[in-house]
Amino acid sequence: MKLSNLFGKNHDKVCHIIFIVLMVTSLFVSPAIALFLGIFMALTIGVPYSNFAKKASKYLLQISVVGLGFGMDLYESLATGREGMTFTIVSVIGVLVIGTLLGRILKVNKKNAYLISSGTAICGGSAIAAIAPVIKADENETSLALAIIFILNAIALFIFPPIGRWLDMTQSQFGTWAAIAIHDTSSVVGAGAAYGEEALKIATTVKLTRALWIIPVAIVSALIFRSGSKKISIPWFIFMFIGAMLINTFLHLPEQLSIGIVFVSKKLLCVTLFFIGCGLSLATIKKVGVKPLILGVVLWAIISLSTLGVVFLL
Repeated sequence: MKLSNLFGKNHDKVCHIIFIVLMVTSLFVSPAIALFLGIFMALTIGVPYSNFAKKASKYLLQISVVGLGFGMDLYESLATGREGMTFTIVSVIGVLVIGTLLGRILKVNKKNAYLISSGTAICGGSAIAAIAPVIKADENETSLALAIIFILNAIALFIFPPIGRWLDMTQSQFGTWAAIAIHDTSSVVGAGAAYGEEALKIATTVKLTRALWIIPVAIVSALIFRSGSKKISIPWFIFMFIGAMLINTFLHLPEQLSIGIVFVSKKLLCVTLFFIGCGLSLATIKKVGVKPLILGVVLWAIISLSTLGVVFLL
């Protein structure tokens, strides 16, 4: 029984108030919590503005991704991430291919499998946010993929530093491992900072280089998921993302301006994730089952263990 049934005749008004409160709250919490606030409301209280949330999430996703481009420097990302370039190329392509194959074996919805693979391969929720509209994934597919990635991402943030110390990893080894095996940039930075200054620097720069893969993957995704009409849905917002990055790199915007744009974009992304979470339903969860979660865990284990082995060999 939904909690909204407990409110009696006033349940509609209460639901509206709770929706607004949680939407505002999502501005001040992490992306993972914002997503789970939306999921919580959808599964317990009900969503009074479901149509609004559906439409708003589509455009806010694209605006957020473009805004994040103002925080990236093309040369810095390519130069400082050069050491981890080989790891990045192999792991991104490898995870996408393996994820697609495992998705077929587990009989996971094609778009769900692709979103989970993209989030694992590139940079977690940001990659899913960028890829979802390109492949025309619906709210349920997007929210489930985000939920799985964020759950594993949160776990990684807490367990990676202790594992690194237990294995007596160097700062360089841990920084590279964290950048490739942890999904979201924020958790990569957090884990690197917890391990040491050098680990933080290496983890951040390798992750920035990794994030650039959003661009080619989004373009290739448009080709893979093209419709039968032979028309390709061009991801214009990805090109706007490139433009934002180029502007930030060559026009030397005032630092406070670029910081402000990125800050607002991250807040909008949190609200977007709240809206996306609101689109999740119990019916969808029951229909999908645990297979997407198994896919996410297996992919995470593969990339974590393989990368761990490589950094110890080099």
